Amino acid sequence: MLEGVNVVLGVSGSIAAVKTVELAHELRREGASVRAVMTDSATGIVHPWAVEFATGEDVVTDLTGRVEHVELCGADGWGDVLLLAPATANTVGKVAAAIDDTPVTTTATTALGAGLPVVVAPAMHEPMYDHPGVLDAVSRVESWGVDFVDPRIEEGKAKIATEDAIVTGVARAAGDRPLAGRHVVVTAGATTESVDPLRTLSNRASGRTGRAVARACHVLGADVTLVQDGPGVPYASVEPAESAAEMTAAVAAVADDADALVSAAAISDYTVETADEKIPSGQERLTLDLEPTPKLIDTVRADHHDLPIVGFKVESTGGDEALLGRARDLIERVDLAFVVANDASVMGEAATRALLVESAAHSEYTGDKQGLGLAVAEKLAAKLGERPSAAE
Repeated sequence: MLEGVNVVLGVSGSIAAVKTVELAHELRREGASVRAVMTDSATGIVHPWAVEFATGEDVVTDLTGRVEHVELCGADGWGDVLLLAPATANTVGKVAAAIDDTPVTTTATTALGAGLPVVVAPAMHEPMYDHPGVLDAVSRVESWGVDFVDPRIEEGKAKIATEDAIVTGVARAAGDRPLAGRHVVVTAGATTESVDPLRTLSNRASGRTGRAVARACHVLGADVTLVQDGPGVPYASVEPAESAAEMTAAVAAVADDADALVSAAAISDYTVETADEKIPSGQERLTLDLEPTPKLIDTVRADHHDLPIVGFKVESTGGDEALLGRARDLIERVDLAFVVANDASVMGEAATRALLVESAAHSEYTGDKQGLGLAVAEKLAAKLGERPSAAE
């Protein structure tokens, strides 16, 4: 996700600086090169040697005649993006006021003046984060185009965001945004049909692929609505949906404002009338009357004739030829932009193999599901093309 990206990591004196080592490692795992700048306060919390080990580069703790801030974040500097993580209330306030009395704030002023993308991950006690002056500083810095990765409010603290959220924010800031201004709706995971108050019918889908697509669409600039039976995520607005009917209703409620739908969820093909009370156990035989559920993409297509829709097709037999044939039948029947087709054996697994199928061509993807998510998002962006300007 960050392959070839040069990240300048500015570390200030929050206790969350102890997480900087793992954050630097995670940035590098995603393909980035990292060089760090630290305030004096930060060096009292995490030793520069630890950060040097994590980045594989010398750490800037003082600005010298080499003008390290310009070398890193000047108009022709090394960095592609500046990440302030953690950013204290003190640092955010100084950035907002262009006060340059630490290596980190001087580097930030240089980056902003040079037009370099800047990402800020605040960390402080919650009362500090709620201070009107801090909120004003955040608002002012955001107005300059700086991206903030919101902290997690827990135990009276505004804790630094997760590494996953920060990496996602850096990738969005540093890369191209072909989906900027677009609203993409993504469905993910399994749906569950209630048999009685305790028992359910479902499938083996984990939701990894759908969430990877949602994350990748966010990184490419989209505003994303994720419809799933799962927790909130930092890269999308989540609409909860447990059953097939709930997922269809949730998608229908947001489809009017959508520029595209990626229907990645493994939606139940059948439902059952839910018993009001637990069905007694120990019966010799129990028969359930299953009824087919309406197809989500058919329902959406009936009301939105021009909405680009990406479908998913999973089969357990027949190999690639069968997958291609069934995917193309689906494209023709529902007028889909393209279909992601794969074998059922990858459900719930970290790695995957998929065919990205169009009416007359297809490509193959093999790798992890995060990579598949990016491939789907990039193909969707190409299908949507450039967004018309306001003048047009």
